[in-house]
Amino acid sequence: MRLISALDSWNGEGFTGPVLFEIEDDRLTVVDAAVKDDRSAAHIDGTAQIEGTAHIDGTAHIEGTVFPGFTDSHVHLGLVDPAGLVPGGIARVVDLGSDPDLVARWAAADVLDVEYAGAFLTALGGYPVGRTWAPRESIREVMSARESAAAVDEMAVAGASVIKIALNATGPIWDDRQLHAVVRQAHDAGLPVVAHTEGVGQAMRAVRAGVDRLAHTPWSELLSDDDVREAAETSSWVSTLDIHGWGERTPEFEIALDNLRRFAAAGGHVLYGTDLGNGPLPVGINTRELDALVAAGLSTDAVIGAIAPGPLQGRVSVIRGSVSADRPVLAAWLSTATVHSVRDLEETFA
Repeated sequence: MRLISALDSWNGEGFTGPVLFEIEDDRLTVVDAAVKDDRSAAHIDGTAQIEGTAHIDGTAHIEGTVFPGFTDSHVHLGLVDPAGLVPGGIARVVDLGSDPDLVARWAAADVLDVEYAGAFLTALGGYPVGRTWAPRESIREVMSARESAAAVDEMAVAGASVIKIALNATGPIWDDRQLHAVVRQAHDAGLPVVAHTEGVGQAMRAVRAGVDRLAHTPWSELLSDDDVREAAETSSWVSTLDIHGWGERTPEFEIALDNLRRFAAAGGHVLYGTDLGNGPLPVGINTRELDALVAAGLSTDAVIGAIAPGPLQGRVSVIRGSVSADRPVLAAWLSTATVHSVRDLEETFA
């Protein structure tokens, strides 16, 4: 049995305190953890001490906190150099619109953990057709249920774990019949649907069609409280707040921040995502995006859950030293994370 211990870990609900893991292939499984009932609150000021230790003499030990690999849930690998992501603190990405062949090669290269949608599915002439940043290989224009079924099948065969659709009212968009057909076809294939929505009414149109996730926090309009509550019940949102000004508080940023604040307060599930490739965004952890999540009122647990939503498998994130998760410094603390392959942990922390 291969064992490794850590000062602390994140289990999806809170901090565990000292923990002992078994390494099984590329997965960490908890063998023993000193979990406290008030585990999250006990760590807020970074001074709490937990009696005892899960460490066993002779095993490797991580003097820090282990998290599921920090994940950017909205990137475009074809628009950046993905080699910079792991050194920048990101272990896993979800590519939401690229040439399927290109992104499949990045996934196979094992530079980082990659999930992907493949090409955008959109209406004839719809977003992002004609954008200089969007090569033809990254788009499938579909005009009928037959064509969308073929496109969904193509992406599934290409290894997609989600289907990305575009509902941008600045150009052509599907009618409700076609929208519902695409969502149904994706679900029949066992794939969730992520939607780019832009324009008044498009976010809730997607939600009511059964879309599982919005690729962006809505910014075209302030949603009503009733709409926000409805969305929180059935969909998750990827944050992408920093694209609205890249550090400057624009009107679009303020609208998105207000919508996200109410969505989170209503119990909506928020994922950290940056739309990497869209403008001057850092390749790696974006501290501004994390600060925006804090500004939107997300709790410490919700912010960590947004950036570390996955299992302890493949690549994990480690922050050395004791927990320092009080809200004013949370983004800065999370941004110190380093990425490690589970298979290499014993050697790295011997």
